[in-house]
Amino acid sequence: MSEGTIFKAIQCAVLAHSGQFRKGTRIPYIIHPLRVAEILIEYDCSDEVVIAGILHDTIEDTVITVDDIVRSFGEKIAELVEHASEPDKSNTWENRKRHTIEYLKDAPMDVLFITCADKLDNLRSIQKDYTHAGESLWSRFNRPKDYQQWYYQALADVFMSRIDSEPGALLFHVFKHEVGDFFGKEGKL
Repeated sequence: MSEGTIFKAIQCAVLAHSGQFRKGTRIPYIIHPLRVAEILIEYDCSDEVVIAGILHDTIEDTVITVDDIVRSFGEKIAELVEHASEPDKSNTWENRKRHTIEYLKDAPMDVLFITCADKLDNLRSIQKDYTHAGESLWSRFNRPKDYQQWYYQALADVFMSRIDSEPGALLFHVFKHEVGDFFGKEGKL
């Protein structure tokens, strides 16, 4: 992989997410995959993982297909993007989140890095928006605060159970710490 491939992925994601905004905001959606890439770079992940992080929502939320990613970026990156995506958006929120939690218990470590960076950026966005909107923020989501708390804390538990080496150890600790700071006590659902 090369630096040029990272910029190619950014161009692809910019086009794919054109016209999309972050939930309940006027922030262009492309900011999210770029922040995911920044987190992955900060924790010394490989270029392939960074590129997959940039593209992580393309097959889930745009017209881009796995085959498109294979043609442009190769099998490995396409596989990472596919494994970091929810397989069935038509399923209930609870079933999709439970599937993600179960899948991550045995997923390849690179998929955990992408997912952790994705969820960490989501959490940081929620924290920032919460300072402006307060409790009304939760009306933007498919499920209320207690469900979100359950999900983020379950993710933190999975990430912590999978620590084996850097870059995951520090990234997973940061995620767990930020979840704890924001949501407080452990949530159960």
